[in-house]
Order: sequence, then structure tokens, then C-alpha cells
Amino acid sequence: VQLQASGGGMVQPGGSLKLSCATSGHPYNNYAMAWFRQAPGKEREFVAAGRWTGGNIYHAESVKGRFTMSRDHAKNTVALQMNRLKPEDTAVYFCGARYGWSVSYYEARTWAFWGQGTQVTVSS
Repeated sequence: VQLQASGGGMVQPGGSLKLSCATSGHPYNNYAMAWFRQAPGKEREFVAAGRWTGGNIYHAESVKGRFTMSRDHAKNTVALQMNRLKPEDTAVYFCGARYGWSVSYYEARTWAFWGQGTQVTVSS
């Protein structure tokens, strides 16, 4: 499984960014995808997750209403649209993948595959 995240950068508070994760090498039918983030000195934190084929997408309370994860099956990508960004959203953002769904989807340890991460910095 290969994951390639892109789209990070620096933005002012209140701004927007869209991250993209290109995926390959997995049997898409029974996989799940996620976004996590990790700030310096902190543990990897859940942002959003959902099954690749469809159904509910779950977002962390801290980003609900501001961030939206989506799937593009034609392009084999997963996106994270981030609006109304705050300084506390500053982190390296990682896309993750796993076989099957887990009720512990919010725990980073349950995800088997990770992309290389993309830096998001929110600062004035």
C-alpha cells in the first residue's frame, strides 16, 4: 500500500487548505482511510476516517464543521478540505489506511499504513 500526501503549506488564521492523499496498491473494496495529525511533542491525533467504498465519514470534534474528508474513487484519492483554520491546527498531517473497519478508528495504533506527511502551518 502506497500513500502520498500533498497540499500542505502556510496559511493565515481563518484561511483554507485542501490536502490530498493519492493511494495505490490495495484492494480498495475492504479498506478504510483516515487523516491524522501530529504537532511537535504531541501524539498523533485523529482527524477524520471512513471506509473507502462509502458510508459515514467520522470527524474529530475539534475539526467538525470546519474540516471535511472526501473520497474520489475515479482518482483513487482521499481529500481533506480544511476551512476556518486556527493556529492550533498547525501540525504534520498524515493519511493512513487499514484493511477493514475498526471501532477504534480514532486510535493511530490501529492503522497499518501511513503516508509521509505534509506540513500545515497556521500563523499570522
